[in-house]
Amino acid sequence: MQQSTETSIKKAEFVSNLGQYWLTPFSILLALSIVGLPLLLLWLPIGHIFTKRYIANMSTELTDKKLIVRKGVFTRTENTVPLDKITDMALIQGPLMRMFKLHKLTIETAGQSGTGALLNLTGIVDAADFRSQVLAQKEKLSQLETSPVQDENNDTSVVSLLQEISDTLKRIEANSKS
Repeated sequence: MQQSTETSIKKAEFVSNLGQYWLTPFSILLALSIVGLPLLLLWLPIGHIFTKRYIANMSTELTDKKLIVRKGVFTRTENTVPLDKITDMALIQGPLMRMFKLHKLTIETAGQSGTGALLNLTGIVDAADFRSQVLAQKEKLSQLETSPVQDENNDTSVVSLLQEISDTLKRIEANSKS
């Protein structure tokens, strides 16, 4: 098995009331309808169990080169987004989210198909800080890729190559004079 050379920078944590946030809109609809009231008695315990398992299977990890997002109960998915492909990260907070003190972090990438965000992460603890860390690592990675690599061997080989070019030019000049 090949070992990964990537370093984990931050693992996101999710807020404790995320399940309640997900259950609330449908619960309100059920409560407002006459037929929905008996269904509400089934929805709340089943929905609570399902959202609890879903949140337990969610994880988001920032490494030095990519963002890894895992989620799902029945069908588990893992999305790996290279940091250099991220084009936009937006923080969204609707009225219900404000009530629960949550943010949704959307991630868009270069080359994604369709409209909208590639990934939506709702309920990350201190989402603004996590977003800042991802963007800072993205910037750091892009600077590493664009800066020339400097080392003593490289400098020595350049000096050696220049010396060879100089010697060759001197021989050409000597031959052209004779």
